[in-house]
Formats: sequence, structure tokens, C-alpha cells
Amino acid sequence: MKKELHIFFTCLMFYTRIPCPKNITHHPDYLNKATRYFPFIGWIVGTISFLAFYLFSLFLSTETAVIFAIIASVLTTGAFHEDGFADVCDGFGGGWTKEKILMIMKDSAIGAYGAIGLVLLFLLKFKLLAESILLFTNNILLIFLLFISAHSLSRLAAISIIFTHEYSREDASSKSKPIAKQYTWKEVFGSCFFGLIPLIVFSFFDYKLILAVIPVSITRYFLARYFQKWIGGYTGDCLGATQQVCEVVFYLSILFLWKFI
Repeated sequence: MKKELHIFFTCLMFYTRIPCPKNITHHPDYLNKATRYFPFIGWIVGTISFLAFYLFSLFLSTETAVIFAIIASVLTTGAFHEDGFADVCDGFGGGWTKEKILMIMKDSAIGAYGAIGLVLLFLLKFKLLAESILLFTNNILLIFLLFISAHSLSRLAAISIIFTHEYSREDASSKSKPIAKQYTWKEVFGSCFFGLIPLIVFSFFDYKLILAVIPVSITRYFLARYFQKWIGGYTGDCLGATQQVCEVVFYLSILFLWKFI
């Protein structure tokens, strides 16, 4: 149990800005095993984001509360995944070879593709999340499950790429290099368990919501295929971009399922 707690706190420290015990370090072995808890981080980030939404919705409009919810999630993760998304936009938008794409993504400066991508990403996330919340206006539990499911399932989609594809960089320049080396069935099972449980519970209220797994999985498949084609695998930035895109696709899927099925 003590070792599992250490692995969990390693995951929490690596993927969020939440304070952890001082004895927790980025040990490669713990980072490899920490992938099993990555979707569970979605539970935590989703809960914080939901609480921000709920508190501000008590005296502000739904749309404004959604903005604060998004701000809360960004502050909790330190824009970890948004930064990856921006780097992917810059890298794949401005590079035409593997070496050029990886070099651009490694650059800490944000370019036009990254800036435009982030603006469009946040606009979509804001609009789709606000519209999704309106579907469950009279049920605060369903809104809570909406937040948790979006963050956990999108993280499962991202981390699953580690289980099916190779790490692209040939050096140790990436901060995500340690988690790309190895995994066991425990990491696969843990990721799937924490990634799917919130959506399964969500689906108890309306069975068709479970179908949101399909468009998210399809999006994950084509993103991983795209990364494989251009850079021969994935990087940490690719995982961050996958999480962000799949989160948006999840909100879009909920709206589609609710209105047309």
C-alpha cells in the first residue's frame, strides 16, 4: 500500500500542480507505473473544475461559470496538456520531416499555429461544455459526472497510445521519456478501470451515453495513426494534444447522442 501511494503521488506531482509529500521524486520506475493512475488524475481535475463551476454558477451565469471551470482545470494541471496541444499544432503545422517536427515541438516558444490552435480549442471547449451542461440543468450529479467522465476518458485515450505505439524521440530530451519505456498489465488494467468507471456510472442514467466511447476511440486511433505516419510514434506533447482533442470530442459526442439518438 505504501508503494502504491508513492506511485500515485508521483503521478499526481507529475501531471498536476497539487502539492505532494516532499519525499516524492520523479523516479523512472515509479513514473512507469504511475501511468495506471493517469485517468484517475482526471477524476481529481474534473472534480476541481466542477467545484469551480458550481460555486460560480450560484451567482453568475452558466457561461461565465464554465469559463472559471476551465481556468480551474488549467491552473490545476499547470496547462500541461494545453502546452502539448500548442506544441503539436506548431510542430505538425510548420514541419514537414520528422526531425523538423520534433525540433519545433521541443522549442518552448509558441508559434502562430499553436496560438491559433489554443484559441479555437478553448472556444470549442467553452461552447460545447456550456451546451452539455444545459442538458442536465436540473441534476447537479449528472453535471458532476459529465466533468469527471470527460477528464478521465480523454486521459485514458491519451495514455493508451503508450501501450500501442513507440516513443518517437531517440534522445532523453523529453520530460515524458521515463513513462515511455515499459508497462505491465497493471498499468493497462488500472488505466482502463479509472478511465471508464465514471462514464459507466454516467450511463446508468441514460444508457446511450456509453456510446461516447466510440467517437473518442476513433479520434484517438486517427491521432495515433497521424503521429505514427509523421514522426514514427508519439511524444509527451502528442499525448497532451490527444487528451485535449478527445475531451472536446467527448462533449461533442454527448450533445450529439442526446439530441439525435
